Order: sequence, then structure tokens, then C-alpha cells
Amino acid sequence: MLDRLEGAHAVVTGGAGFLGSWVCEALLDRGARVTSLDDLSTGRPANLRHLLDRPGFVSVEADVCEPLPVDDDVDLVMHLACPASPPAYLRMPVETLRVGSLGTFHALDLALAHDARFVLSSTSEVYGDPLVHPQPESYWGNVNPVGPRSVYDEAKRFSEAATAAYRRDRGLDTGIARIFNTYGPRMRHDDGRAVPAFATQALKGEPVTVHGDGSQTRSLCYVEDTVRGLVALACSDVAGPVNLGNDQEITVLELARTVRDTAGSSSPILFVDRPEDDPHVRRPDTTLASQQLGWEPATGLVEGLTRTLAWFAGELELEPVPVVAG
Repeated sequence: MLDRLEGAHAVVTGGAGFLGSWVCEALLDRGARVTSLDDLSTGRPANLRHLLDRPGFVSVEADVCEPLPVDDDVDLVMHLACPASPPAYLRMPVETLRVGSLGTFHALDLALAHDARFVLSSTSEVYGDPLVHPQPESYWGNVNPVGPRSVYDEAKRFSEAATAAYRRDRGLDTGIARIFNTYGPRMRHDDGRAVPAFATQALKGEPVTVHGDGSQTRSLCYVEDTVRGLVALACSDVAGPVNLGNDQEITVLELARTVRDTAGSSSPILFVDRPEDDPHVRRPDTTLASQQLGWEPATGLVEGLTRTLAWFAGELELEPVPVVAG
């Protein structure tokens, strides 16, 4: 099915972001021409610098809340634009909701105008603080619609509803991915999520701050594994939603210790208050991804963290971390 990308023109919204830049690279590697659209509110030009000289790649600064500036034929639209880290969406709550609504409509309309495949990058946050564990795609979630996190959760839930409506009512070829806790190189060190926060603190020798008592759990998936899943979904006719994540669960406290130890750091653990509506558990049921896409994660946690720490050390101009082979 990957032959579907050879010579195809793919538009990636949010292409200068952490995940978006990896998606752009993966599509180019598989023979597609790629146009990245990003307003750079959270994305970084540096994430795309290594792609600028590659044939078939174009980077355009554009706001998806306005009509998208794409005149060429389009075969695939991958909609990843949206602030994804808590500090970003809490700093830009209205903008986050606009991207999830207006931005999604504009991306859907672009795909519809060109009869293109449309893939939405949604999130495990649609499950909120789940009452079902692990979370299958059939679970409708437990989301606080008026809490501070709701601007992100509900933006993505609306994006899913819009995508499903375009599929039912307009006949658009769509797929929805629900992504769980992806990490890896090109994350901002001030991203605010667990891995970049722990990595930055450990590398600097600062206290590693754990919310609450650290008993809440997360399921961490290395970015290259997540991107393989997104590309597999793009090249399929699967509508989804499909969970993409690692079903190996770890407590936040254990994750903090693993990051610290992998970095070779002696940073102490510092417990701080938990944010409002912070989910207590998070683990995907990945049965559908395995059955329908033939996908499963392949990168172990320590291996992925070692690669990520080495990248953060370079960003922070600190002593490099040896990279685990394989």
C-alpha cells in the first residue's frame, strides 16, 4: 500500500511541529511530494531545515484558520496542526479551539476539493480521565468540557466529529488516528509534557518534578513508531478511529526515574501539585491498529529515551548522551 505515496502530493498541516516534521520526512522518504503548512506559533523552522533542499518539498508559513494556500493537485491531506503541549494550549485557548474547528474545516475542504485522502491526527485526550482501562476506540471518554484542558480535548473531539461528518455526508475518504503520548527528538525542551520536562531537568542536574505522587500512568510511544502508524493509515482505506500508541504502561514516577537514570543524572525527584483534570491512567488498546494496519511499536523505552536525551543534550549544548545501538 505504500506505493500509493510514490509521486503523490501530500499536504501536511502543522508540518513544522515535532510530529509534523517527522511525518513530512517519512512521506518524502516514501516518494511523495510534500507541502508543509505551519503558522509557526508552536512549530519551529529548525525542524524542517534538513528537508529544505530535498526535491519535492515546500514549506509555507500559513494559518490553517484561513483558506489554505495550495493551488497544486493534492492526493493526501494530513491534518496535524494544533497546539499539543499543555503550556501551549493553555496559553492559546481560543486559538486552539479555532484550529480544531475552522482549521479542520479548511483542511477537510482542501481534501474534498481534490478528492484526496484525509487523515486527522487526533489524540488519546479525547478519552479524558478514562473510566475504562485500557482504552478501546469504542470508549466515548470522560472529558470535563469546561476545565482548562478542555480547549485541547474538545478541539480534537470536534475535529473527529467534523471528519466523520464529511465522510458520511460528503463521501470524503477519511481516517482518524488517536495518538498516545508520543516522544522523541525535535520536541521543544520547554514543551511541558513529561518526557521533555524530565529530560531537560535531568540533563541540567535540576530536580525532576513529578506531579502528585507519580502513581498516574502513561504509555510512551517513540516518534518513529507513531509516524509509521500514521503513514500506514494514510495508505489504507481504514476510517478509524484507530489508537496509535505503545500498550506498555508506566507510572509517571517510574518514568521520571528511568529518564534520570538513562541520562546518568543524580537529580532528586521533587513532587509538585497535579494539574486540574490530569488523567490518572492512560493505555491504548491497539488491537485495531494491529489487525487493520499491521502496525505495532518496535522501539523500547530505554532505547527511545536514549535517542531523545542525546538530541536534547545537543539542543541544550550539554555533554552528549551515548546513543543505544539498534
